Amino acid sequence: MTENNPLGKYYRQPQIYISLPSKGRYYPPEVFTPTETGEIPVLPMTAKDEMAFKTPDAMMNGQATVDVIRSCVPNFKDPWKMTNYDTDTVLLAIRIATYGETMDINYTVPVSNESKTTTLNIPSLLESLKNVEILDEATTSTGFRFKIEPLTYEKLTRIQIAQFEQQKIYTNVADSGLPDSEKAVRFADSYKKINAVNFSLLVESIKEITTPDGVTVTDRKQIADFIDNCDARTTADIEKKLSELRVQCQIKPVKIKATDEEIKKGVPASYEVPVSFDNSNFFG
Repeated sequence: MTENNPLGKYYRQPQIYISLPSKGRYYPPEVFTPTETGEIPVLPMTAKDEMAFKTPDAMMNGQATVDVIRSCVPNFKDPWKMTNYDTDTVLLAIRIATYGETMDINYTVPVSNESKTTTLNIPSLLESLKNVEILDEATTSTGFRFKIEPLTYEKLTRIQIAQFEQQKIYTNVADSGLPDSEKAVRFADSYKKINAVNFSLLVESIKEITTPDGVTVTDRKQIADFIDNCDARTTADIEKKLSELRVQCQIKPVKIKATDEEIKKGVPASYEVPVSFDNSNFFG
């Protein structure tokens, strides 16, 4: 910024202050700057920020989202290290600061497949996330207690890119004119890579494991060896518990009541619509 600019008093100002569900406890000083009140300011997006969401490559690799968070939430010095617990809260706050407190989302009515739109009250969504008491450990039915390592935006983006690339390869092979034997080989290779990504996600999510007889293990390689060699029931149990813990601070689906006319067509009396961060309607 140019010093002593007479236009300086017209620069954007914080439009909303928020408390993070994580309360900032997972962040070292080089990642996040806390405040005395626990609330952090959120500025509206600039024109440059809005343009970032129109760049497909930047959206795909997560850079656009990181740049916008750094611009609008300056307390996050390294948004790549933001945990999955805080992501939805931060993005909702940026939406409010930039476009106001309501947002229209499009959805498809089940059974009838009719396209409709509903208006959300974003502050109420934020309020639902504000007082979530984050749990970061769980016990499996077989007696293993584990503590989780919150996934950062960087890790989630890396995993999503890998899954997208493998899905694209799978689709390309399916549509190719290759012999079935060659397709089978390539499908198997793609499946193996997807499994490797999922395995990496599982291991990186576990901070420590305590065995049923009270021994605690924190060594990442030993944890990886355990996941690679324990029985399928234990692995499935851990994955189920991890999935439950990961979504603690995510926006819950919106409940929609069907009209009498829709119910006559076989539509359920009520159903849920997921709130997705679709850039076509969330940031513009």
